[in-house]
Amino acid sequence: MLITKYKNCCISMLLCAGVTGFTVTTKNAAVQVKENEGVDLSCDYSADFGANARVEWKFKDRKGSQTYVIFDGKPTDPYRDRVTLFRSNLRINKVTSKDNGFYDCEVSGNQQYGEAKVTLTVLVPPGIPLCRIPSSVTTGNKAVLTCHDSVGSPPPTYKWYRNAVPLPTDPSTIAAFKNTSYTLNSVTGKLEFLRAGKLDTGSYYCEAVNSAGPPQRCKGGKMEVRDLNTGGIVAGVIVFLLLLGLLAFGIWYAYKKGYLPSNVKKENYVKTFTNSPFTKNVNNLNGHEQPEIS
Repeated sequence: MLITKYKNCCISMLLCAGVTGFTVTTKNAAVQVKENEGVDLSCDYSADFGANARVEWKFKDRKGSQTYVIFDGKPTDPYRDRVTLFRSNLRINKVTSKDNGFYDCEVSGNQQYGEAKVTLTVLVPPGIPLCRIPSSVTTGNKAVLTCHDSVGSPPPTYKWYRNAVPLPTDPSTIAAFKNTSYTLNSVTGKLEFLRAGKLDTGSYYCEAVNSAGPPQRCKGGKMEVRDLNTGGIVAGVIVFLLLLGLLAFGIWYAYKKGYLPSNVKKENYVKTFTNSPFTKNVNNLNGHEQPEIS
């Protein structure tokens, strides 16, 4: 029994040694580079793969679309003019924001396979973000302000300002903002007032921030929170009723003056109905002379 356990242990150790002998590694798994500069993505593999090991590079963008960068030892068409493979390393001569994503170095040989993954972040300063700020909001209603920049890389975070004063992400932590009820998402740039009050009136703008360059702010605008105009609503209802009354009077007056067709009098209707051929035929069938059938 002990001999059997010893043999099994030795076999397991040999298998583990065989598996770990085939290794693929990278010196830097998270690379950052400024836009329009060159960058090297490293890939090293053990000699166990053999002298004729096959090396390929794949790229997957942040939306999930995947393509080959190096296939069969050569750059593919989209990368032919700006990518170089030296040994197993990949050099991109001039990166753009489209190169943001994930790179796989895949090595195969001697019936073995291994890979190393590299994340590439192209550093692009934020652009001027697009802000949407409602100009007028009714007291107690929801108000949503949005801010977005599609240029910056890594994706920027967002800060909101009211009257040039930064709004804290959590208003409950600052005494001066405890009377306001809003939520601020620094990742999406969304500022939402659940029940806007007059204290929320002010001039707003947002700022996009990342590590690639200086922050950028939008032009901004003023949001005014107003009470519901009940006087205006009442006045509108009164005007509507007056117009409705004038319309009814106009129809009545036109009818009285004969401008509109009147209903046919009952006597004329009865006379016309009695003298009609249909009525005469019915009377004949009830005991009078019946008409001939042609």
